[in-house]
Amino acid sequence: MVKRQPVGAHYGLKDWIAQRATAVFMAIYTVIFAVCALALPELSYEAWSGLFSNGLFKFLSFLFFLSLFYHAWIGVRDIWMDYVKPTGVRLALHLVTLFLLVGYAGWAAQILWRL
Repeated sequence: MVKRQPVGAHYGLKDWIAQRATAVFMAIYTVIFAVCALALPELSYEAWSGLFSNGLFKFLSFLFFLSLFYHAWIGVRDIWMDYVKPTGVRLALHLVTLFLLVGYAGWAAQILWRL
């Protein structure tokens, strides 16, 4: 019997499931958001502000953005790992991507909670 030693970062099934789970959450949130947006009496600042004044809606919106950024991280990280061979360039691209996505998450939190 040959005992195979896996090498690398041991990504795979866990990240595949995480990416699918974030996609499912984003799809469900999109449907809920569309229903709520279409139910608004008018498309005004006051109506949108009222929609996002609900704490649960803000929380679900922030979870949507976190899901989006994690989903994007998994996808872009896999692209860098598959197609960028020089290790230094790949590490630099990983860091730039990670810093951008963390920055976007902070920006999303600022937007959602300043209303």
